[in-house]
Parts: sequence; structure tokens; C-alpha cells
Amino acid sequence: MNKKPDRVKNRNYTILSYGCQMNIRDSETIAGLLEAAGYQPSPRLEEAGLVVLNTCSVRHSAENKVFGKLGELKQLKKHHPEMLVALGGCMAQLPEIRANLRKQGVDVVFGTHNIHELPLLIEEAVIGQQAVYRVWDREGEIVESLPVVRKTGLSGFVNIMYGCDNYCSYCIVPYTRGRERSRRPHDIMEEVRQLADQGYVEITLLGQNVNSYGRGLEETVDFADLLEQVNGVGGIKRIRFTTSHPKDMSEKLIGAIAGLDKVCEHVHVPLQAGSNAVLKAMNRSYTREHYWELSQRLRSRIPGVAITTDLIVGFPGESEEDFWDTLDMVRKVRFDAAFTFMYSKRSGTKAAKMEELISLDEKRSRLLRLNHIQYKIASDLNRAFEGQKLEVLVEGPSKTNSEKLTSRTRTNRIVIFEGPRDLVGRMAQVTITEAKTFSMFGELR
Repeated sequence: MNKKPDRVKNRNYTILSYGCQMNIRDSETIAGLLEAAGYQPSPRLEEAGLVVLNTCSVRHSAENKVFGKLGELKQLKKHHPEMLVALGGCMAQLPEIRANLRKQGVDVVFGTHNIHELPLLIEEAVIGQQAVYRVWDREGEIVESLPVVRKTGLSGFVNIMYGCDNYCSYCIVPYTRGRERSRRPHDIMEEVRQLADQGYVEITLLGQNVNSYGRGLEETVDFADLLEQVNGVGGIKRIRFTTSHPKDMSEKLIGAIAGLDKVCEHVHVPLQAGSNAVLKAMNRSYTREHYWELSQRLRSRIPGVAITTDLIVGFPGESEEDFWDTLDMVRKVRFDAAFTFMYSKRSGTKAAKMEELISLDEKRSRLLRLNHIQYKIASDLNRAFEGQKLEVLVEGPSKTNSEKLTSRTRTNRIVIFEGPRDLVGRMAQVTITEAKTFSMFGELR
């Protein structure tokens, strides 16, 4: 690092976020910490004195995007040597990744457990004129009341817990996010009330497995209890949550979703695979029979519920028969939507040591076959809404047609329609005129 005073003077920052909703929420905290330290957001990367990459390591593709961006920043730094580059998030937790970051010109590295230290690490790098890499190997106590900068909007993310104890054999998250830790209900509710006071009308509660919320807390509280508390906050019109693990979804929780008026009828429950042999190899702790029975209870107790899921094809050892079991479950459950992936080996996980016998071409073939079936189901389910009047929350102008508005149903379906701009942030009644696989179109009524 060259000794240049501009590294202290240029306090414009840019944050580049990759990955899940939790990373988006972490980036809001990073922005809050930086602005509390005197930094200001920069709309142009070239004008930033500090660039922070908040990274994801769930799949190699996510890591490749980050390394591609680091290559661009390395070239940019040749013209702007005063620029500092910081990298945090899940990639920073992996030792083999950190070893490559110095070659990419990264000045500051911090992990998922010590985000609150970022301003201090930056100042250390500036004063010491050398790179500072500080990553906690283990999770610590939850740090509350950190500053936050949220984009003006209608929907806010609220972490209710951190980490994961499930150790699915393909997943790196327990190693990058640590063990499960629940926030105290008081702290969660204070944040929700603040969001309501700021005009947010929709809350999404976040956790790697929200169904296990409350374990380890001194007070006796579970996720259903928390939903009931959030449901009572004035100003909040809709409550969403993600993600639910099938093995922990209790009857009490299903009853809360069904009975609380602000909790949306949408449950994201990752199946991952429809074969019991593959589920066992994945260490998912449930069977296809359990998942099928759970889906039936959800549909019977929560009228009109939308069930969405995650699915992986090409897991080590997955036979053609195993894959057909997955297709069978997709046909039976009839998911409203599914995030589908080819298996990607993650170093450090148990599955990485399993012998892969499935070629990339076969993985691609299975993914195409799976998507063909799932997209047809989603399209059919959406078309069933044609002619119906639905309540939507109007989010703003459509990204594809600024003359129209985009909105979302309680079941998380996107609806595009023409209407006045003063509807943004409000509920509206829209009659569905046309439905496609990933969105629907309607008329204001």
C-alpha cells in the first residue's frame, strides 16, 4: 500500500452485495457503520475511496462473480491508487479463499462474525499502510444496536437468528455463519417497531432455519410466539419469513400462519431432493413421506397457501431412479415456484469428499427436465387466477415498463398493472387478466 493522504480524505464508499437476503441485510449494517464513521455513499465506483464486497460462498458461481469483480477493481486501482478494497461475508470465512485475496489487492478482510469491527479495520489499514485481515473463526455474542442504512422502501429485512446447526452435507453455511444464535424478542420487536415508524409496511423475518428460533434463549419463546408478537405491531400490513426447515415445522407454527392476519400465506420449505437415499446422504433429517405429509397439512390448514422450495440435481450418487423420485415429488406437491440448482462441490463440506459419478452434461440434462416440469406447474397454477380479484401491495414502477406498476400478492406472486403512482405503498384490488410462469398481469378494480 502506497502512503497517500487521499486514502484518508476520500470517504466515499460503495458496497457490492452478493448472495442471499441475509447478505443484503448485512450490507445495510455495513453502510450504517461506515456512515457513522464519516463515510458517504458514492453512486460511481470510480469515485469511491472505499469499495466493500459483501460476498457469498454457497456456490462456485457466486465466488467466480466476486473474483471477476476483484479483477476489475485491481485494474481500477492502477488509475486510483488511493482506493481501498474491503471484502467480507461468507467467502472471507474460508481460509483457502483468504489466501488468494492478497494477490487480488484486497486491503481489508473481515468475516461474518465481526462486521462491527469494519471501521476500525479500515483505519488500521490506512494508518499502518498495510493490509489488515481479521476474521473470527467462531461466532461471538450477538451485537445489537448497530447503526443501519436502509434504502427507502416498503419492505424491510429483520434478522431473528444467525447461524445453522443442521450441517447438511452439501452446505457451507454452518462453517461460514456459525452455530445457531437467536436474538432476544425484545431486540427484534424494537427493530420492527422502528421500521413501522419509518413507514415500512412489510417485514421479512430472516434466519437459516426460522423454525428453530428461540432455542438457547433464557425466555421460553418459539417462532410461532414471535410471529404473534410481530403481528401486533401497528403499521405493519404483511409479515413474511424465510427459511423453514421441513423437520422443524410444528403444528403450532402452521396454526400461527393460518390464524394471524398479517402473516402471508406463503411458506418456503426446501425439499432439496425427492429420493430418501439422497436426502439421507444430504443429512436432511426427513424423508419424502414426511415432506409430502407436511405439504398436505399446510394446504389443508392454510387455505390458498403457496409452497415454494429449493431443489438440487446431480448430488453425488444420485441415480436416474433417485432423480425420478424428485420429479415425482414435484408433480405431487405442485410447488408454486422452485429455485433449482445443479450440485456444486463446496470444499470443507462432507459432500465434497463423496465421489462424483454424474457428468456436467447429465446434471444439465436433469436440470432442464426438472425445470420443464416445474415451469409447467407454475404456469398452470398462475393461470388458475385469471379472472380473480386479488389484494396486492403496490411496490413501485415496473422494472420492464415504467408506465405500469409492479405489485405482489400475499402468496408472493408478482402482478403488473396500470395505475396511479400514489398507489405505491398501498393495498389495491386487481383483477388478473393474464398469467404467465413468473408473473401475472391485471387491471385495477
